Amino acid sequence: MTEDARTLEFPLVGPAGEPIDLWRTCFSHGFTDLPPMRVDEAARTLEITVPFDGVRPRTVRIKAGREGYGALEVGGRPLGPRGRARLLAAVKHVLRLDESLAEFYALAGADPELAWVSAGAGRMVRSPTVFEEVVKTVCTTNCSWALTRRMVGALVEHLGEPAPGAPASGWRGRAFPTPDAMADAGVRFYRSVVHAGYRAPYLRDLARAVARGRVDLEALGRAGPDGVSDDEVAARLAALPGVGPYAVAHIMLLLGRYSLLVLDSWTRPAYARLSGVRRAADRTIRRRFRGYGRYAGLAFWLYVTRPWVPPAAAPSEG
Repeated sequence: MTEDARTLEFPLVGPAGEPIDLWRTCFSHGFTDLPPMRVDEAARTLEITVPFDGVRPRTVRIKAGREGYGALEVGGRPLGPRGRARLLAAVKHVLRLDESLAEFYALAGADPELAWVSAGAGRMVRSPTVFEEVVKTVCTTNCSWALTRRMVGALVEHLGEPAPGAPASGWRGRAFPTPDAMADAGVRFYRSVVHAGYRAPYLRDLARAVARGRVDLEALGRAGPDGVSDDEVAARLAALPGVGPYAVAHIMLLLGRYSLLVLDSWTRPAYARLSGVRRAADRTIRRRFRGYGRYAGLAFWLYVTRPWVPPAAAPSEG
């Protein structure tokens, strides 16, 4: 790693030596375009405001560095060595740089339609907290993407802590709100300001359950498959306010639990279109990816989202 007062670098190599496609990672799913994240396709950067325990958040821009490296541009006053190390660790967590995909790449290498992923695709950007993943997923249910962006933007703008240099208004430069901040807001706020509709009591109740210690979402993010099974994680998520089967599968994907396929009104027709069929039943889709075992959901997601990265920027075949 090389660094100066406002720039940090990190190697684009996974734990097992596998390559990392930084742009494909930054563009791995739609949540990277929800506040407090922002994708700039022209500049090929991912901006995020990262929270810190005990100090103000910082806004960083993630981009390609010198060959084989990613780089962070850090806003605000220069950080000391300890602050830089903490910030870099937080961004590595967001980019999932600590997860080995070697086993998944070995499976994909035998699949002509997914062999391309082994050039560095497959890392799903995660939020700094599981709480943020759950709230954002609840905000995607039964609504348009525009409404999701409006709801999440309002949460960040009105309840998120600002980083140094944040604008006086708007969501830019603010971290995602903490459970405590969301727990203190009433249902009226969620209905009139966030425009959450029927989700209003779900968001308040979820935040209060986490803030008051009745639910430990972060433990789900820390637990490995040997300690807590996918079935148990799914059951705990399904017990949360506003979380149904689609939301469970989506949250698990972002937790690195890839056994479930995210089957919804977008992924089903996307799979059919890319497969050259008029319509595909869920059982047919699941059968197509069954050989991937615990990576079935990740394989399916990469299959339907490959067109998101233009061919010139996508990894080469084979």
